[in-house]
Amino acid sequence: MFEIHCKPEVPGERGLPKPMVPEVFVSRAGLKGDFNRYRHEEKHDDPAMAVLIMPRETLSDIVREGWPVRYGDLGENLITEGIAYDAFVPGRRFRAGEALLEVSKACTPCDYLYLLPYVGPTRGPEFLKVMLGRRGWYARVLHEGRVRVGDPVEGTD
Repeated sequence: MFEIHCKPEVPGERGLPKPMVPEVFVSRAGLKGDFNRYRHEEKHDDPAMAVLIMPRETLSDIVREGWPVRYGDLGENLITEGIAYDAFVPGRRFRAGEALLEVSKACTPCDYLYLLPYVGPTRGPEFLKVMLGRRGWYARVLHEGRVRVGDPVEGTD
């Protein structure tokens, strides 16, 4: 695991950016201590959206394209390293630390990304286009467990 990010509930705030944490317990509901207002209010805590995964390499590509994205800015929970974006497909399972995750669906870019200071309403539509097809992957939790920075993330199939 390259990095882990979660953000506690803060009244009136969205779930991004998420600060880094060294370890976390991953339950079927998601990362302990993480709150995502959209997932909670709009998606009614859909277990298929428990964890948002993003490859470090994808974030690096976006930075090279001129967007000053920092880890955690996009609301991602787990940042992997060494696994290509297109290796995450619905139904594929990954072990992250003690947790077993199953990719459920791609995350689509949304207007909440306009809240990022380098995006805003002026550059929002442009940023959403940049993020199409690389916003990250939602996963459900099949087996709960602790995940630490430095734990391997490996496909199980």
